[in-house]
Amino acid sequence: MTIHIDALSFDVIIGILDVEREKTQKVIIDLEASYLYEEEHFIDYADIVLLIETHLKSKRYRLLEEALIGTKNLLFSTYPQLKTLQLKISKPDILTQCSVAMSHRWTRN
Repeated sequence: MTIHIDALSFDVIIGILDVEREKTQKVIIDLEASYLYEEEHFIDYADIVLLIETHLKSKRYRLLEEALIGTKNLLFSTYPQLKTLQLKISKPDILTQCSVAMSHRWTRN
């Protein structure tokens, strides 16, 4: 099975600029995660949403790269049945002319 969470948005402190450390900004999270589904052993996508939002709001990462890796580590440790994980974190409002983002895909052996 594959879980898709698209356009999860909330405000956090993330970034290295002074303004990013002082005031929250909108981020948009996209996630794709695959796992082996077995009867009654499912992953609740609402729990994943809450976990990601709580994690990113509490950590106040400086770099998107750190936020991606920290979120990946949290999800893999919380959900050992995950086989693959793709995360994308976008910051749509930091630059006036575009949205910026970082993403990565991991496969657990």
